[in-house]
Amino acid sequence: MLLRLENVDTYYGQIHILQDVSLEVNDGELVCLLGGNASGKSTTLKTIIGIVRPRRGAVRFDGEEVNDRPPSYRIGRGMAIVPENRRLFAPMTVKENLEMGAYLHGGGAQEDFERVYSLFPLLYERRKQLAGTLSGGEQQMAAMGRALMSRPKLLLMDEPSMGLAPILVERNFEIIKEVHESGVAILVVEQNANVSLSIADRGYVLQTGRIVLSGAASSLIKDEDLRKAYLGR
Repeated sequence: MLLRLENVDTYYGQIHILQDVSLEVNDGELVCLLGGNASGKSTTLKTIIGIVRPRRGAVRFDGEEVNDRPPSYRIGRGMAIVPENRRLFAPMTVKENLEMGAYLHGGGAQEDFERVYSLFPLLYERRKQLAGTLSGGEQQMAAMGRALMSRPKLLLMDEPSMGLAPILVERNFEIIKEVHESGVAILVVEQNANVSLSIADRGYVLQTGRIVLSGAASSLIKDEDLRKAYLGR
């Protein structure tokens, strides 16, 4: 078991956001966490990476409880995140952004760059270009590449389809599938249930801070309640 949340309750002040949330990601697995706006998806990611800490329950990563560990420790242990809206260092070049992703490894070995460039050939062409001048789709590639430079065991992705044209969403998820097939475990947090479940092994559905559905992706995509809520009838 690579990641496990056990009966997690997370608060912002007195506001109870996550309520008794349990989920898990196995080594090499691709899991999606689905939910609408204000369902608690982003709070779940922040709890996993350590930006916020649960008031009750446990976050376990790679066999260790990490409730009291800061984000830097969790990243050093093998987590990486592609945040919502990419959040690249706009005044820096694409290559410099990739180097920032590998700061724990001294800026990245040649093999790290080669791996990222093989997945995203366009980033090699754009390596000297300022990240802030890239298109939305190119910025998503750069954000994913930056995360992969840290050689993660677990890649966390927050709304990777947000702001992208449908054709770019499809290509983006093809790349996520390629990354998964290379051996990296991935947790994708998304509203786009159809495309997420099409590549995932398993899924969870979060609603007002609670897990209301979970199971194999192939079963969830056929679930009538999920279809009504996310996929259309």
